[in-house]
Amino acid sequence: MAKTDQTQSETRAAGLGANFYKLWVASGISNFGDGVRLTAMPLLAATITRDPLLVAGVSFAGSAPWLLFALVAGAIVDRVDRRTMMWSVQVFRMGLMGVLSAAILMGSDGMVLLALLYLVAFLLGIGETLFDNAAQTIMPSVVRKDQLQVANGRLYAAEEVTNRFAGPPVGGFLFVAAVALPLLFDAVTFGLGALLIFAMAGSYTPSRDAASPTKIRHDIAEGLRWLWRHRLLRTLGIMTGVFNMTGFATFSIFVLYVLEILGLSETGYGLLLAITAAGGVIGSLVAPHLARLFGDGPSFYIIIGMGVIEALAIGLTSSPVVVTVAMITAGLGAMWWNVIAVALRQSIVPDHLLGRVNSVYRLLAWGTMPVGAAIGGFMGNAFGLRSPYFFAAAVLVMLGVAIIPIVSNRSIAQARAEAD
Repeated sequence: MAKTDQTQSETRAAGLGANFYKLWVASGISNFGDGVRLTAMPLLAATITRDPLLVAGVSFAGSAPWLLFALVAGAIVDRVDRRTMMWSVQVFRMGLMGVLSAAILMGSDGMVLLALLYLVAFLLGIGETLFDNAAQTIMPSVVRKDQLQVANGRLYAAEEVTNRFAGPPVGGFLFVAAVALPLLFDAVTFGLGALLIFAMAGSYTPSRDAASPTKIRHDIAEGLRWLWRHRLLRTLGIMTGVFNMTGFATFSIFVLYVLEILGLSETGYGLLLAITAAGGVIGSLVAPHLARLFGDGPSFYIIIGMGVIEALAIGLTSSPVVVTVAMITAGLGAMWWNVIAVALRQSIVPDHLLGRVNSVYRLLAWGTMPVGAAIGGFMGNAFGLRSPYFFAAAVLVMLGVAIIPIVSNRSIAQARAEAD
């Protein structure tokens, strides 16, 4: 386990502790900025071009690092102080947003600005592979194992409230006021988040055998072997990858769907994203209760079914009300899934391997996102903006059938017992 000082341990024993709340507030502030930015960037692309493939390129560029750098990121996270990694990445991302804002204020040519948008999205994605790996890996050193579901639930609740509820309408409003304004706002939130993480007490460097230094290639291979031999976590990683592929196939063209099929404005797009976040907020708070009620295994099947219904509902309608209800359902399911899956992984994987195993898991889970974005862009271009939703529904049905022999309450309980 990562080394922490005595004061931190005593504080944590009485509750979630001061370090958790610093991390929680930092996450909330940063995610507020992310929600503002993630609304503004697709809108910026849509002002330059209405080509679904080029607009989807923003999602592709931002998610591609999970396919290219996730394994290296995990190996690095298991070698350094995870707190230091997190605040350093926030400072780097603050600088990127400053560069993009300056380019907009200088009146750069449209296609030049689109190319820069792709580059910044890609570099932000690289930072995300490092930051998110460190954030999930640090959690077992911040709270006790029996507190992980509660802590993750609160963290996801803050993320949903700020990223998906408060951020999008603010992003849409600021974008209408001045195109660069939401990006400058995001830069400030990155800086504030870095300060709070820097203020966390203790050291979060994983224990390693100093007498037997290893190369990053060896570290990556060790993480790969561990996860691939663990049938349940390997399957959950692939499941999440399929789910995320379908999600990005639809989200990559969602801004065009909202503007052209639903007929909403840029501000309306931000408001729709904010309203749909209500499901995520609810899901993050009630996920531990739902998991106890239905069991972890059945929960995954229920969530897949919810995803099928959501995709079909959006694909078959032009009503903002129906789309909003469907997206609320999807948000609830996504957070329910995340709270269960992340806590399960944190409770099973040994601490000294957690960064690397998380990175392999995320390669499976998030490496499919650029594939989904490309599929959404191509399908939207060739077959219309509704087609990615029908694709998503069909794939999720096949996923639910495929995992029946592997994922159950029994297999999950056995995996937890073997880790104790």
